[in-house]
Amino acid sequence: MRFESICVIGLGYIGLPTASMFAKQGLHVTGVDNNIEVIKSLRAGKIHIYEPGLQQVVEEAIKKGNLSVSEKPVRADAFIIAVPTPFYGDKKADLSYVHSAAESIVPVLKRGNLVILESTSPPLTTKEHVLPILENSGLKGAKDFLLAYSPERVLPGQILKELVENARVIGGIDAASAEAGRDLYQLIVKGEIVLTDATTSEMVKLMENTYRDVNIAIANEFSRLADRFGVDVWEAIQIANRHPRVKILNPGPGVGGHCISVDPWFFVEAAPDITPLILNSRRVNDSQPDFVLSTLQKNLSQLKGKKIAVLGLAFKPDVDDLRESPAVEVAYKLHLTGAQVTAFEPFKPNFIHDGIFMASALEDAVTDADAILLLVNHSQFRSIDPSWLKSQTRAALVVDTVNGWNRSAFTVAGFTFVRLGDRKNI
Repeated sequence: MRFESICVIGLGYIGLPTASMFAKQGLHVTGVDNNIEVIKSLRAGKIHIYEPGLQQVVEEAIKKGNLSVSEKPVRADAFIIAVPTPFYGDKKADLSYVHSAAESIVPVLKRGNLVILESTSPPLTTKEHVLPILENSGLKGAKDFLLAYSPERVLPGQILKELVENARVIGGIDAASAEAGRDLYQLIVKGEIVLTDATTSEMVKLMENTYRDVNIAIANEFSRLADRFGVDVWEAIQIANRHPRVKILNPGPGVGGHCISVDPWFFVEAAPDITPLILNSRRVNDSQPDFVLSTLQKNLSQLKGKKIAVLGLAFKPDVDDLRESPAVEVAYKLHLTGAQVTAFEPFKPNFIHDGIFMASALEDAVTDADAILLLVNHSQFRSIDPSWLKSQTRAALVVDTVNGWNRSAFTVAGFTFVRLGDRKNI
């Protein structure tokens, strides 16, 4: 199947890079978003998210006339839905964005079009939600138009590279839909393209992130066990991983981002009676911020009234993505204890959250602090000279939750050094 024009609905962390990469290949791409500020920003040639290399790709695509932006879908050969799928407070999937995106396509859908859902979704979303909405156009799926599910599988900070190099799974409502999806993505993908059915493709994405969530949960439990038994969990994991069939992941303050911390709940919602392992892993990871607070509490006489410098609020190192970030939760829970929280997030210094004061520079965050809490392993933080840090702050205590700092160096600099899951030298 040949494509000359595509319409990408949702210009966030996945939609904008995807639209840009197709435009780079010479297709006429219309990016759609209902956020007028996003539209204004892109029309001015500025991107609203941080992703290495993306600004240049967007600028070139707009300059060449291959990428334009709109508040509504326009007629195209193919449509890609890349909108968020968050969950409600009770951990139920919110598919309203997917529904709205599908509904917006209906007026411009024509015979022979391909529609692809990329948004991470519970099993059967493509067949039981998107398909019926699109058929409100009067066209029939598989007969008049093609429909497939192809999840994004990229890492923030490396999206442009992984969009091209990673394997791609495409699941169609029929074989022709999957094959059409292959014809579209092979325009930008150099990795293997695997074809299957839509529901299998949906499940594959959830399985990948649930697998990682479960493995992080056991690492986080190990950190709690090590704390109780007076062991350095980081040393123990390093030794255990010398076994040829063992690969324990690293613990931390929790699990964040829009994938690993969200996707497992879709399985729990769909089949609560047969997912106890997934549910309990989620509970472990969701409660890890409390373990961070207890670690800090053990080393301060009290939290109320203390000034705590929080370094990092993103959900992972060297990105500006704060969605579902455990670091944000730790900072907010610190505020609820009565502590005065000042955070420095170099990738999003203008972030706004109740109870969290944002510093514009590292020095401003640590100056009057009673303790320094490292929550995100940003490269900028890993390179901090402990002697320089000591000269900038009155804090005697540093708490490292991500194994980003060297105990000996910070001890020599005059700090009391505490690491999450490590009570071996205390």
